[in-house]
Amino acid sequence: MSTTYQVTDPSTGEVVESFESATDAEIEATLAASAAAYASWKDMPIAERAVVVKKIAALFAERSGELAAIAKQEMGKPEREGVEEAEFCQAIFDYFADEGPTLAADQPIKTFSGGKAFVQKLPVGPLLGIMPWNFPYYQVARFAAPNLMLGNTIILKHADSVPRSALAVEQIMKDAGLPEGAYINVFASHEQIETIIADPRVAGVSLTGSERAGAVVGALAGKNVKKCVLELGGSDPFVVLDADDLDEVAGTAWDFRMYNAGQACNSNKRMIVMDDLFDDFVGKLTEKALALESFSPLSSRAAAESLAEQVQDAVSKGATLHAGGVLSDGPDAHYSPAVLSGITKDMRAYSEELFGPVAVVYKVGSDDEALTLANDTMYGLGGAVFSKDPERATRLAQRLEVGMANVNTPAGEGAEIPFGGVKRSGFGRELGPLGMDEFVNKRMFFIAE
Repeated sequence: MSTTYQVTDPSTGEVVESFESATDAEIEATLAASAAAYASWKDMPIAERAVVVKKIAALFAERSGELAAIAKQEMGKPEREGVEEAEFCQAIFDYFADEGPTLAADQPIKTFSGGKAFVQKLPVGPLLGIMPWNFPYYQVARFAAPNLMLGNTIILKHADSVPRSALAVEQIMKDAGLPEGAYINVFASHEQIETIIADPRVAGVSLTGSERAGAVVGALAGKNVKKCVLELGGSDPFVVLDADDLDEVAGTAWDFRMYNAGQACNSNKRMIVMDDLFDDFVGKLTEKALALESFSPLSSRAAAESLAEQVQDAVSKGATLHAGGVLSDGPDAHYSPAVLSGITKDMRAYSEELFGPVAVVYKVGSDDEALTLANDTMYGLGGAVFSKDPERATRLAQRLEVGMANVNTPAGEGAEIPFGGVKRSGFGRELGPLGMDEFVNKRMFFIAE
């Protein structure tokens, strides 16, 4: 099945530009070029690689306005958020350029048999990255930055709806001075992805995307005995136990849920609120939804229609839609930010990820009930607990079945903060010290006395 790479403006539904998909000959040339670049890139001293990676960081900042304009047209991201995303990419490349030499340094092992033992962190080879549309620059940065520092090379297959973003990133890599073949964008089909994963020159694959895509890529990686990292869906709990300032907590919850039109893996998709605060909390969210005079489209008409179906399923089974939830007539992808409560287990919204601007609020009567509900999901990406008593919030957050637990903030974020989940949210970590610990040969090196 071929894949069509095209720009469709979600604010209008207009197809702006289409791109030719890669031929099989181009895929083979990409594999050969990536392997050839690896042979020299891995032998360059890490301090010299850091100079190139620092230049990549600078170019993301320098071109932030241009990158934001591309993302707005391709997937609807507000330009302010697009600039923030590009600046976060700068921070990520800077972090790994600065900290990489230390993170990749030999680690001595205490030995009781004499001699000297070390763990060395060595590159493994060309890597395939399969990236999503929702953060078309940041997702690439957190995969590419640590691996380029390690000496691996990158083949990047981006989402078929953000080809201009993909090409803009590739241009940054070239302009920063990466050797030819060290970073190659490919407009590949699903069949060609299978070919790339199976190729013996490729050492591993990282995917950020849906659970369904992750299952396919994980199976292909396993079949070919390749390391993989999977960052998949999430349905993160946002637990509110009590509050000195409910306006502030509700505002934080709303802003985080609506960021990128609700299209973030670690968005607070389930707000779990104590019964004595519930009505006021829902009321404050509803006021915010009703006060909106404009809002961004979702990434595509199909995404908007899918979200509308999930919400309508809940409403038809007794859930309360307090505000929003109106799908435009099309062909644009607008869906008005919504507030939803009364979700029960027989509704799709209970078990499925709602990837869009819908604030779902649950009422609970105790800390234990909040914890049980928070953990009653197949996902385990992140979660947050809010309370005016940090110790109370910490006790509950310690028991969340997630890869990222937070107290009194929606998410600990930064280039130095590891990102990743458990359960069906995937496995492996990106960013921070752990980001350089995935696609690496942790070689034991022993010198006898």
